[in-house]
Amino acid sequence: MSKPKAVVIYSGGMDSFTLLNRVIHDGYDVYALTFNYGQKHVKEVEVASTVCKQLNVPHKILDISPINQLMQSSSLVGSIDVPEGHYQADNMKSTMVPNRNMILLSLAIGYAVDIEASKVYYGAHSGDHVIYPDCRPEFVHAMNDVAKIANYEPISIETPYLNATKGEILKDGLSMNLTYEHTWTCYNGRQKACGKCSACVERLEAFADNNATDPVEYE
Repeated sequence: MSKPKAVVIYSGGMDSFTLLNRVIHDGYDVYALTFNYGQKHVKEVEVASTVCKQLNVPHKILDISPINQLMQSSSLVGSIDVPEGHYQADNMKSTMVPNRNMILLSLAIGYAVDIEASKVYYGAHSGDHVIYPDCRPEFVHAMNDVAKIANYEPISIETPYLNATKGEILKDGLSMNLTYEHTWTCYNGRQKACGKCSACVERLEAFADNNATDPVEYE
């Protein structure tokens, strides 16, 4: 009997890396989908490719970078410096990429319909709720309703970590004996992680919460 198909939006970060492995572990035939939307931290696309080759997972990298012309207000794609600090700080709002997850989910849903997959997974979690409206439960539930009626085939949007912290996500990954050297979280696109942007700060807190050592190199 063939496995059910699922599309996983796979950024290359630690959350989506854990999610990718969780969906594989749960018995799905996984198709990974990674987007280059012009993000400064495009290194995450490179590590995503490495992981999918290691796992022998079908992987599409979609270049939608021209859309960053419409999103210059975000420090992740525009000329604004990436802020430092914790996600709770107001200045982190500049890291919001306008409408990003609606765009990415729409494309992933189309891909799922095309390959006859019934589910699309993405790694929204509770740590993102404060700053990112497109990671909040109300957004996920509304998009799920749309995904069920937008095509002849209803697609389910799955967010198993929606109410989990980054530390809890890492705990799940460690329970699967995952290692995180081939993940990229830093919002800056330099050779080593900065350790100061909100993404790095939250990642380091997650490892500390689990009494684990982050294998990624920091400046």
